[in-house]
Amino acid sequence: MDISLFDYHLPPSLIAQKPLRRRSDSRLLVLDRRDDTISHHRFPDVLKFVKKGDGLVINNTKVFKARMWAVRKTGGKIEIFLLRRTGDAQTATDRWLALVSPSRRLDEGESLIFDTGHTVGLVKYCENGRWIVDFGSRRQCTEALARFGHVPLPPYIHREDGSLDARRYQTVFADARHEGAVAAPTAGLHFTRGLLDKIRAKGVQIIEVTLHVGPGTFKPIKTERIEDHTVDPEFAELSARSARQINRIKARGGALFAVGTTSVRTLEAATMRDGQIEPFAGFVDLYIRPGFQFRVVDHLITNFHLPRSSLLVLVSAFAGREQALEAYRKAVDLQYRFYSYGDAMLIL
Repeated sequence: MDISLFDYHLPPSLIAQKPLRRRSDSRLLVLDRRDDTISHHRFPDVLKFVKKGDGLVINNTKVFKARMWAVRKTGGKIEIFLLRRTGDAQTATDRWLALVSPSRRLDEGESLIFDTGHTVGLVKYCENGRWIVDFGSRRQCTEALARFGHVPLPPYIHREDGSLDARRYQTVFADARHEGAVAAPTAGLHFTRGLLDKIRAKGVQIIEVTLHVGPGTFKPIKTERIEDHTVDPEFAELSARSARQINRIKARGGALFAVGTTSVRTLEAATMRDGQIEPFAGFVDLYIRPGFQFRVVDHLITNFHLPRSSLLVLVSAFAGREQALEAYRKAVDLQYRFYSYGDAMLIL
């Protein structure tokens, strides 16, 4: 399929630059595939669509302050965007895969300076601006992140991060034990603890999965045919407990609501054996496009995504391309807010 089939016009003024005062103030566009109707709600109305015996699958990853700035000994300013650790907890040094910019003229073995007491070493150049960098120890890395780390806001938010972002570019269910994302699973940003309590009280199980969102989530499709595109691998985990919850819900006829494309990719990447989903932990590079057969997810809660992106392709696979783009056109006409800090969409 040609990538031009997944394009739409979006006025820049509709790209949300800041979160709303309250998470629950978001709007919710509901696309019901049973009769191809579109309706408009407030986000807390999601409570009307879940029922006793259903499951709500959330991504409990936590965003860390992955963006840092340092200087060379010559004084040149360098951005360091941490992606993931490359060693394990037993490693004496603390090495990371990072995007380093500008990479031109940097040398292996060079140290970049945060201040007189904190540096990071350039160990090895990989490709496409990616380096293995070394903080020396976990303690030194923790200190550097605390002092010099910045919330890694998406490239379409044209401002510096602030104290509000440290709280709001994070879901209320982000778990410090699962820290590792460099972008938020944004469909989850609309939920409050109070709304989650109401969902539980209705007899809906909250099921946790983990997928550490990487910078590839913002990567546009640059190939003419969507089939020629690849997505970057991201670490995901579906625990044995979550697998049991899902299998029980399915066996009893309940439906699964996936919160975000990250939850969808985690669930649909899992192995199915005799109709049962199995736990796993590992890197996921599942690219979902039209024609994909969904085995696990029944309904999807998601934000509005960039044109010509793998996430819009995923939504089109789930909702139908024409139906998804018609919903996007209506959202534009009605001045919905788009992207990470924007409004939400429920596809039934």
